[in-house]
Amino acid sequence: MRVSCKLAREVLDVAAKALRVGITTDEIDQIVHQATIERNAYPSPLNYKGYPKSVCTSVNEVVCHGIPDQTVLQDGDIINIDVSVYFNGYHGDVNETYLIGNVDETGRRLVQTTRECLEKAIHMVKPGALYRDIGNVISKHAHANGFSVIRSYCGHGIGQLFHSPPNIPHYAKNKAVGVMKPGHIFTIEPMINEGNYRDELWPDDWTAVTCDGKRSAQFEHTLLVTETGCDVLTA
Repeated sequence: MRVSCKLAREVLDVAAKALRVGITTDEIDQIVHQATIERNAYPSPLNYKGYPKSVCTSVNEVVCHGIPDQTVLQDGDIINIDVSVYFNGYHGDVNETYLIGNVDETGRRLVQTTRECLEKAIHMVKPGALYRDIGNVISKHAHANGFSVIRSYCGHGIGQLFHSPPNIPHYAKNKAVGVMKPGHIFTIEPMINEGNYRDELWPDDWTAVTCDGKRSAQFEHTLLVTETGCDVLTA
C-alpha cells in the first residue's frame, strides 16, 4: 500500500506540472496514463465499471468523475485531478484541485477551504475515533466559510479492492458505522460546493455536477491508522 500510494502521488505531481491554460483534459489523461505505465502500475479507473479513461478530470461545476475529453482549460478555471494506481495487487488513491491562471477570490477561497477541510479531518484520525465524526469536522469548517458539502459521494476503504467498506460520509450527522483501529486504510475526500450541496448526474452515468452550476472543489488522501494516529500514505 505504501508503494502504490507513493506512486499515485508521483503520477499526480507529474500531471500537476503539466497544467496550463490551453491544455485539454484528454492531454492530462495521456500524461497520467503514460506516467502510470512507466512506473509498472495500472491506472485503476481504466475500464473500472466501464469508465473509459485513466484519470478523472473535474472542471469547475463538475463535482467528481469528470471524463477527460477535448475540453480546453481556460484562464480562471479550477480542476480536480483524481489519480488512482494499481501496483502489485494494491490501489493507491489521491486527488487535488488546482487553480488555472487567474482564479477569482471566491474560487481561491473555495479551494483553500476544501484543502483545510481534509486537513482538519486527518487530524482526528486515530484509534478509537468514530468514522461518522469525520463529517462533523468537515461540515463545520465548510459551513463556517459559507460553503456546502456534497452528500452523494464519500470516502472509502481501499487496498486490494479499489473501493470497499467503510463508507465515510463528509457531511454532519451521518449514520456511518465503525470505529477506527490500527491497520485500517481508507480515503477521506471531501467535495465542497460554492452553492447548493445537491448534485446531478450526466447521461454518461459518471459525471456528477452541481445542481446550480456553481463550482465544486475536492482534495483526497489515502490514510493508514497507526497505534498513535495516522500516516498519510499519499502525502
